[in-house]
Amino acid sequence: MSKYLYQAAYTDAGLDGLLKEGGSKRREAVELAAKSLGGTLEAFYYAFGDSDVFAIIDLPDNVSASAFSLLVTAAGGARVKTTVLITPEEVDEATKKTLKYRPPGK
Repeated sequence: MSKYLYQAAYTDAGLDGLLKEGGSKRREAVELAAKSLGGTLEAFYYAFGDSDVFAIIDLPDNVSASAFSLLVTAAGGARVKTTVLITPEEVDEATKKTLKYRPPGK
């Protein structure tokens, strides 16, 4: 499983729904959506600023992560940004890789 950070900004329709249902019901909806894709909701927070919601979700693969973002956005209640999260151990592995690369102009 891989971890993904989702940042969501509510649309006007999404805010109307939030005001009717409350925050806990929206968290439940996100949790059920993650489960339907074979994943789990690790964290869910509301925030001030450009993003209204931050969620960390464990999902089986990038296809599932993309589906989550696309389908939530298509539903019209929020605009979603997805960030793939990488563990420190994965970065350790990445630093041990060799790469043949030529910078521009060299």
